[in-house]
Amino acid sequence: MPDTQFIVRRAAVLGAGVMGAQIAAHLIAARVPTLLFDLPAKEGDKNGIVHKAIEGLKKLQPSPLAGRDTAGFIQAANYDEHLPLLAGCDLVIEAIAERLDWKTDLYRKVAPHLGPGAIFASNTSGLSITKLAEACPPQLRPRFSGVHFFNPPRYMHLAEIIPCRDTLPAVLDELERFLVTTLGKGVIRAKDTPNFVANRVGVFSMLATIANAARFGIRFDVVDDLTGPRLGRPKSATFRTADVVGLDTFAHVVRTMQEGLPQDPWQGLFRSPPWLTKLIEAGALGAKTRSGIYLKKGSDLKVLDPGSGGYVEATAKADAGVIDILKLDSPAQKLQRLRASEHPQAQFLWACFRDTFHYIAYHLGDIAHCARDVDLAMRWGFGWKLGPFETWQAAGWPRVAAWIEADIAAGKTLAGAPLPPWARDAERKGVHFPEGSYDAAANTLVGRSTLEVYRRQLWPDRVLGESPGKLGDTVYENAGVRALTSGDGILVVSFKSKAHSISPDVLEGLNGAIDLAEERFKGLVIWQTEAPFSVGANLEALRPQLAAGDWQSIERVIALFQATSMRLRYSRIPTVAATQGYVFGGGCEFIMHCDRVVAALESYVGLVEAGVGLLPAGGGCKELALRAARESKGDLFASLKDYYMMVATAKVAGSAIEAQELGSLRPGDPVVLHSGELLYVAKQQALALHEAGYRPPLPGGRFAVAGRSAAASIKGQLVNMLEGHFISEHDFEIGSRIAEVMTGGDVEPGTEVGEDWILALERRHFLALLRNPKTQERIVHTLATGKPLRN
Repeated sequence: MPDTQFIVRRAAVLGAGVMGAQIAAHLIAARVPTLLFDLPAKEGDKNGIVHKAIEGLKKLQPSPLAGRDTAGFIQAANYDEHLPLLAGCDLVIEAIAERLDWKTDLYRKVAPHLGPGAIFASNTSGLSITKLAEACPPQLRPRFSGVHFFNPPRYMHLAEIIPCRDTLPAVLDELERFLVTTLGKGVIRAKDTPNFVANRVGVFSMLATIANAARFGIRFDVVDDLTGPRLGRPKSATFRTADVVGLDTFAHVVRTMQEGLPQDPWQGLFRSPPWLTKLIEAGALGAKTRSGIYLKKGSDLKVLDPGSGGYVEATAKADAGVIDILKLDSPAQKLQRLRASEHPQAQFLWACFRDTFHYIAYHLGDIAHCARDVDLAMRWGFGWKLGPFETWQAAGWPRVAAWIEADIAAGKTLAGAPLPPWARDAERKGVHFPEGSYDAAANTLVGRSTLEVYRRQLWPDRVLGESPGKLGDTVYENAGVRALTSGDGILVVSFKSKAHSISPDVLEGLNGAIDLAEERFKGLVIWQTEAPFSVGANLEALRPQLAAGDWQSIERVIALFQATSMRLRYSRIPTVAATQGYVFGGGCEFIMHCDRVVAALESYVGLVEAGVGLLPAGGGCKELALRAARESKGDLFASLKDYYMMVATAKVAGSAIEAQELGSLRPGDPVVLHSGELLYVAKQQALALHEAGYRPPLPGGRFAVAGRSAAASIKGQLVNMLEGHFISEHDFEIGSRIAEVMTGGDVEPGTEVGEDWILALERRHFLALLRNPKTQERIVHTLATGKPLRN
């Protein structure tokens, strides 16, 4: 590698299948110019295969595209005409089908065209990187590596890096830096063993679950009810996950283990069960074919009965007594109760835990550099809330180890291999400690990576038993917020409420934090330790006043909300919001009033109040009216109408990039792909504003509004929608009131008003809607069900 800094100025993806196209889309989201290659089409445009793949990206859900127009930035290419373009690429990722012969043939074709400093990587889910490297010329092998993205690559945090024997350490470091900061990935360096770390453990866990379900006679839908969120795992649980991944893909990964691990004590488990083979042969491959283990017909969901081979209604649920065990907070009590219970579902769950613990202990030294890598791989790649080693350690290591040994001796486990001596050590307290995590191969503890890129992660994902870390000292706190400082001059404020909703306590606390920041600090950052940023106003907190009809108290809360937003805008110190996850309602209004927003790519931003029969009253309508006025080029209504539709339809941006397109984020607001870097970048933004001699905007400015004629035009369109039965009468009222506020009320077009004028309109129309029984019905229904009501 050259001594100069490695920068990916242009990348290429080889293979325009579903995975390759999505990797290309994610590179584009990271603003990396990207070529997408595939075979030349036999007829017509030689890039036809790639163009079809790019169009296909627009139809996938969840969307792999971070913005409306991002697909257009992917440059189509084919192997006949465009291989010389590879010379200008700093990173080339091969992502064709999992066939060793196809991959090696392609390597021989493209290798002569790669630049002398380019990194060449294979996105394989489990093939030997060393064998793949043998198809590369000797001079390329030091720059060749595996990089395993998880599907879908935009949303799955994990990326595994797998070196071959000749990969230079510097190449691995550069690739890791790029994956972490530019693409936002959580990186695990895996050993070159079949299926690497996450798939090796995750697929084993699924196979063990399938085997134990058959042993204890547990229906597939009950298995999914037991092994999803009740265990701190995704809603797709086990069998739905197989459907989502694709049954053919799942079978391929199983076959990789079968063929690549002939000496594994669990070798007999590495087989696709007969029912799975039959489904694949019938073309029932899961979600992509709309039939697999589950089959949906209309509103009816059916699940496979492996005994009969037919489908039955997917209505069975877990037993209430077993669910009660799973609700226990103590992992030790939970596992003890499951193991002691005679209920088949409890026995099934204990067996699933036990067999996974058994497997990872036996193979830790073979598959991973330390136990932390296993746990983070399962959290990032399979969505587990706790990794398997974390669960074992939390339940009491020696006791669980004794239970496993007893079950091995009794022949209850899926394999008879003994636990390794290190796991049986009676003095062992676990595998994760403040000084590092256990490496079974070297019998030592391994600390965190020292790559400088990780210094940007001020609050990284940590495993149970690791040092918890400290963001700073608490210098201000009330019932709603906590404010910290780490000595860099920036005050960091986090909300303490559930889902970081905004209650009167949060409003008072945020104002108190601003007071303190103006006195003692260089800037203020609003940042939450975990997603979401905020789901908006806490309507539950208003229930007592709403029930009592105490409208004066409610209006005071609204006025305080607006005043808080305005303080974020006009404070003497720079204010920065760092967002991830939901940024709804009042949370969106807060960030719109900050000087800067640093947004994780997966920030879903929207003023959603119309969904509960209300309108934004924390300054959101005012802010969009103001932005429309500033953006107007003579036609104020044209600038305003898209903002109006965004509010009236409660439109939520599907990414931070889309939020910029919609206007809820400004074009200059930084978008960060790794959420762990949010706080660092937000602090740097605040410090930069301070160092530039920050002064707040001048208050009291006036701006033009669209006036009564624009409101009348919007209401006319609403009448048409009402008469066409596209909206309800209450929807009409909500939409009309939003129009009144955003156009400035009953004034002439072009009338100049101050911010207070629109804020007063917000309060008046918000309260009018809140008094309406139909809005109250919507609020009660949403609070009870989490879903909107159309009335």
